[in-house]
Amino acid sequence: MLPRRSLLCLSVLALSLVQCGGGPNGAVDDELEAELAYLGLDRSIDRAIDLGFKGFNEAKSATIPEQSEAGELSGTMIVNGKVDQGSSSNKNMDLNVTLRDDYADTVLEGERAVVYNGGPAQLALSFKGLPNATFSGTFTGSFVMTGDLASSVGLDLQLTGETEAGAGTMIVRKPGTIHVLGTATSDYGVFNVDVHL
Repeated sequence: MLPRRSLLCLSVLALSLVQCGGGPNGAVDDELEAELAYLGLDRSIDRAIDLGFKGFNEAKSATIPEQSEAGELSGTMIVNGKVDQGSSSNKNMDLNVTLRDDYADTVLEGERAVVYNGGPAQLALSFKGLPNATFSGTFTGSFVMTGDLASSVGLDLQLTGETEAGAGTMIVRKPGTIHVLGTATSDYGVFNVDVHL
């Protein structure tokens, strides 16, 4: 499998050749538009996980303090939820992920513009052996797209990865270990997701 950045670069080249879309305005699914529906959210998965860990490390109770961060171009991601308390090295984290104010990240260097609103989507992670844990989880839910794509996109993703001890008592994700598999479904078709973060 090509590295994630190489895949994104190939997507940029392919999408730049598209003159018209399928999906809502045509009878045939458009594979490239279905991929773009996911690519606009690719960075947001990274961001949701990072905000989840930030809330996890700040939590003084089962409730995770609300976290937020701006998209690269516009809008805001908001993450809140809960985490198991106690001294166990095995914990579950259940998060809500909302996108608002026309959330958008840079996808195709200005060539295409898609913004997202809505949610909350659910990010659920289960950790075994903290702080140096393995984890598995799911990211499911849907967001409304406007701009160059007009539809909703539903995510059904499975995640696996590892954590490690950070500064002080913090727990952080281990870089390069997160694997995301699943589908992003919109009116343009189904895109099969297989990326490493």
